[in-house]
Amino acid sequence: MDIPEDLRAAAEFHGHMCPGLAIGYRATKEAMERMGIDRSGDEELVCVVENDSCSVDAVQFLAGCTFGKGNLIFRDYGKQVFTFASRYRPGKAVRASLKPGAFVPAGEDVDPTRRREQAIERLVKAPIQEIFIVDEIDFELPPEAVICPSVPCEDCGEPTMQTKLVEVGGRRLCRPCSRGEHPLSPPS
Repeated sequence: MDIPEDLRAAAEFHGHMCPGLAIGYRATKEAMERMGIDRSGDEELVCVVENDSCSVDAVQFLAGCTFGKGNLIFRDYGKQVFTFASRYRPGKAVRASLKPGAFVPAGEDVDPTRRREQAIERLVKAPIQEIFIVDEIDFELPPEAVICPSVPCEDCGEPTMQTKLVEVGGRRLCRPCSRGEHPLSPPS
């Protein structure tokens, strides 16, 4: 199978080659090409992903969108949908949504390893319109990441971002302690 070098590098980052990685690869490459942008060095490119699968590692590797920089946003919808926006083009974004049947499973008589290879090959080589619905959409960019001070939770003592503390009975607690779920909390 002829795999592009940048997908091979993404697989090295991810740990293995799989259909999920190929999905994220194609979505990311298509969006970045349509937007005329390169990998994000900071927060200029934002991606909203609607799944937490292997595909997101391709987004991180190729687009430079990460949780640490605040330009990778996760919405737990279970969909292979990726929305890319640039701070240089406010108000617009490219949204790629995997089509049903994007990689048609091979017959049952095909070896599972070969079936996986065929799925990857199709995801990488098929015309984009066979794999994704890609649209330019109106999009409101999230604010740039803000660095907030951490303060100790008044129960477990672990430093917690000040804006994430919850007030319970006049005490400022981390979210797990506020629900009695901290791993170090004594059993109730």
